[in-house]
Amino acid sequence: MMDRMHFGEHSSSQFNEALESIRNNLMEMGGLVEKQVVDALQALLQADSALAEKVMETEDKVDKLEMLIDEECTKVLALRQPAASDLRLIIAVTKAVSDLERIGDESAKIARMGQQLAEEGESPRGYVEVRHIGNHVRNMLRDTLDAFARFDAKKALEVAAEDKEVDLEYRSAMRSLVTFMMEDPRSISRVLNIIWSLRALERIGDHARNIGEQVIYLVEGKDVRHISVDEIEAKLKK
Repeated sequence: MMDRMHFGEHSSSQFNEALESIRNNLMEMGGLVEKQVVDALQALLQADSALAEKVMETEDKVDKLEMLIDEECTKVLALRQPAASDLRLIIAVTKAVSDLERIGDESAKIARMGQQLAEEGESPRGYVEVRHIGNHVRNMLRDTLDAFARFDAKKALEVAAEDKEVDLEYRSAMRSLVTFMMEDPRSISRVLNIIWSLRALERIGDHARNIGEQVIYLVEGKDVRHISVDEIEAKLKK
């Protein structure tokens, strides 16, 4: 693991402050998005329209942080022309910010599904799967943010492995829910809300993995996008 002190050790105090501000804002954005995921799941599972509305309102804060961080990164690139590890940090942050913003979007989708179910009546199936997969991706997001904060490539690799498990659980849940809708067409509208929520959760898992891949790039300097977990492990051993 690369020691975080390898980053931001510069003679210019302004450069140090700029990098620290970028890291702090990224963690703040990550905390907001993680709370969105938790609240969106609760809003769906408990048919809590007020909480669902709160999730959607948080989107504005997340979007503003995304713009702030992008602006900070642009300024560092333009004024400081960072090299080596600092350049990797800026690149990794800009990509992670994009994934965090998309996780916020997916959380808002889940919240909207929760509002619809509160109005239409609960779905006859799918809540167990939502709770299980939801807890799984929430842990992935927490772990990938922790990996970024600690520059922990090993933890980031574990997140990538978890994403494979989420994909398997998602496909199994889809088969079960589609079969149920075929057997009971009256339930289609409400079960579809669960299906769209599960799809959003699966995408959140994908974005958490993407952030983990950026941690590996940041720490190891190796691009591990679009390859399997086994291939990532082999690449890190070289």
